[in-house]
Amino acid sequence: MHASAPRTSASKKATHRRRFLVIAVALFGFAPLGAWLAARLLVVKADIAAPDVIVVLSGSSTYVERASRAANLYSEGRAPLILLTDDGLIGGWDHREDRNLHYYEMTAQRLQQLGVPKDRIQVIPGLASGTYEETLLIRDYATSHNLKRILIVTSAYHSRRALWSIRHACEGSGIEIGIDSPAPGWQTPTLWRWWTKRWGWKVVGGEYVKMIYYWTKY
Repeated sequence: MHASAPRTSASKKATHRRRFLVIAVALFGFAPLGAWLAARLLVVKADIAAPDVIVVLSGSSTYVERASRAANLYSEGRAPLILLTDDGLIGGWDHREDRNLHYYEMTAQRLQQLGVPKDRIQVIPGLASGTYEETLLIRDYATSHNLKRILIVTSAYHSRRALWSIRHACEGSGIEIGIDSPAPGWQTPTLWRWWTKRWGWKVVGGEYVKMIYYWTKY
């Protein structure tokens, strides 16, 4: 009897995933309303009370909107500390530093410009080579520093996959996860117009491909 429970749980999860994908594929066929709904399905938020930290996921070119949202949450007193991850990617040239900065360094600069004290910003050790690997780094850091409630900040269309990844990685750890994001349309395509541009198909359409890959691999 005990052996059947995990299989039942896994079966239910697989059924939910199939339904989600069927709905998403169907919606793609009814533009522009269908395109709006398909994009909207990717955007999730999960509030969490009194998080110990805010974690800004690596976002390369979208670091500005993610940093801005994290700074707003910090200024609201949601958490006393902001953590950054490092995806190893290098951004633009900094004349003061006389070198190209990593995106996590540019994120830290942006946070400070928006009023977050330097000593309230820390970088999680390790290279975040992908979203799932990034969530493992977050889980390990949280476990070693006794962090029990984490508020993740990422871009809107990345939020569903990011939330699934971090909750999957933290399953059984006792760590509570919330997620927040800036509204689409700043450094990402709008909900209504994404499907008219190649960039939008890469950002929105690509997320569905990545989610299928994640559900299959992890």
